[in-house]
Amino acid sequence: MDAQLFHCCLLEFLGTLILILMGDGVCAATALYRSKAQGGGWIVIALGWGLAVMCGVFVAHNSGAHLNPAVSLGLALAGLFDWSYVLPYCLAQLLGSFVGAILVYLFYKDHYDATPDGMTKLNTFCTMPAIQGHKVRNLFAEAVGTFVLVLLILCLSPSNYLSGITVPVNLGGANAFPVTLIIVAIGMSLGGATGYAINPARDLAPRIAHAILPLKNKCDSGWSYSWVPVVGPLLGAVVAAWVGRLMGFC
Repeated sequence: MDAQLFHCCLLEFLGTLILILMGDGVCAATALYRSKAQGGGWIVIALGWGLAVMCGVFVAHNSGAHLNPAVSLGLALAGLFDWSYVLPYCLAQLLGSFVGAILVYLFYKDHYDATPDGMTKLNTFCTMPAIQGHKVRNLFAEAVGTFVLVLLILCLSPSNYLSGITVPVNLGGANAFPVTLIIVAIGMSLGGATGYAINPARDLAPRIAHAILPLKNKCDSGWSYSWVPVVGPLLGAVVAAWVGRLMGFC
């Protein structure tokens, strides 16, 4: 691995760690027993996740601040990102998500212990659908939400050429603010069905963390559903890249 790629992967790791620490953190704060923010509600969660993405983007803007395998895939399909970077970025994002979820658990350990309901705890780590048993609809919801995310990122992201590799650096800096609002809008409008993972790393790695952590009164980690917030966002990114190229956004 060359020095530039290694540096970018470190940024993706740290940025995604911050994303999950702040994002899963707002879920834990509003859901867990005896938290001062308990009962904060969906608006707080949607706004908190948007701000979590903003914080992650600020940290990782020199790597393009993908923080999401679906974004890396979509940008590569759109011709804005080198394919040789996709897998290393995805692995860094998954690892960052995992560590971020562990930190949320350590931070709120007393509150996890005080919370009797296992599903409440699971929902602070990863997503589960509001209505069980409709995986095709849930898949559609995740695909549509990610389609909106990636398509709008393509609209926002002029490319910058670094050492022959096209990295959309404008996802960082000032463009963190419109991306924040995009995440908030998706959460408020399209998040009610599945909890809007719209990011395979955001969902899968914290779900693994939930499976291995010594939580009291822990429920199943939802593995029968776990493929939906992985496959759905990837499908949405593919369609967004196709539409973006068709419309001349990239």
